[in-house]
Amino acid sequence: MTTLAPPSLLQPKVRNAIRHGLSTRPLSLPVECLYDPLGSALFDAITRLPEYGLSRAERRLLERHRHVLAEWLPSPLEVVELGSGTGVTTSILLQGLARRGRVGYQPVDISAAALEDCKRRVERIPCVEVEPFEGSHRDGLARSSESRAPGSAVLVLFLGSSIGNLERDDVRPFLADVRSFLRPGDGLLLGADLLKPEAQLLAAYDDPLGLTAAFNRNALARVNRELDANFELRAFEHRAVYDPLARRVEMHLVSDEPQCVEIGALGMRLAIAPGETIHTESSHKFQHGELAAMGRCSGFVSVVEWDDSEWPFSLNLLVAD
Repeated sequence: MTTLAPPSLLQPKVRNAIRHGLSTRPLSLPVECLYDPLGSALFDAITRLPEYGLSRAERRLLERHRHVLAEWLPSPLEVVELGSGTGVTTSILLQGLARRGRVGYQPVDISAAALEDCKRRVERIPCVEVEPFEGSHRDGLARSSESRAPGSAVLVLFLGSSIGNLERDDVRPFLADVRSFLRPGDGLLLGADLLKPEAQLLAAYDDPLGLTAAFNRNALARVNRELDANFELRAFEHRAVYDPLARRVEMHLVSDEPQCVEIGALGMRLAIAPGETIHTESSHKFQHGELAAMGRCSGFVSVVEWDDSEWPFSLNLLVAD
C-alpha cells in the first residue's frame, strides 16, 4: 500500500483560491484549508457531539434503508464516494451492499490522512475492494469513469450534507457535471441537511466545547505552516451566523485586533482591521423535495427521498436518466 502525501496548499488551484480570497473583500479562505490531518480529526470529533445531529441522522437512515437500497441497485456495483472522510458512515451502506457479492469502493478525498483511515476501516468488510483516490471530486469521477469494469453500474455517494457547502446556484451545475460521468441506470445518493430552527442550527456550528472553533482556527494555522504566514491565531474569534434569506450557516473568523499579515509563499501582505472577518465555510440547508427537483433538471430521475424524524435530514436517491 502506498502512503499518500498530504495535499499541499501550494497546489496551483488551491494557492490561487487562497490568493483570490485574501485579496477580495470580504475576506475568505477555500474549504481545502480546513482539512489537513488535524482538521479531519477535529471534524470527526465534531460529528460525535450531541449538538451536531446531522451525522447520526444520516447513519439512522442508512441503517434503516440499506437493504432496500441493495435490492434496488444493480450488480456488479462500483461505489464512488466524493469527500469520503474516514468512511465511518459509508461502512454501514457497504456492509448491506456487500451481502449480494463483490463491491468496488473508491473513496475520493483531498485528505490523505482521512483516506488512510477510510481504507483501514472499509477493507475489513468482506467482499469490498477499496481503491482510494486523493484529489478533487471531478478527477475522482473521471478516474472511475475510465476504469469501470465492463457491465458494472456506478453509485456515486455525496453524503454528510456536503452538497450544502456549495453555493446554492452551483448545486444544479454540480449535479449535471456528476451526471456527465454516469450512464443511464447509474445512481447518485445525496445526504442533505434540512431547514430547522435557527438556535438548533447555530448550536451545531458553535459547540460549547470549542471543537468547531478549533477546527475553524486550524485553517489559519495551516496557512501559517504551509505558506509561511504569521496570522495571530489567538486574536481570532470563531463565529457562526445564520442567513435566513440564503438559508445557510456561515463560519467566520473575526479578528479582535488590527493585524498586518505576511504570507511569504504567496508574496502577499494583508492588513486586517479590528472586527474584520474571514469567511471559511458555508452550509446551506434544504427543503424536502428541493434536491429531487434539481436532480430532475440535471438528467436524473428522483427515486426516493427518506427523512429522519429526530433531526431534519434527508437521503435522496437519484438515478441517471
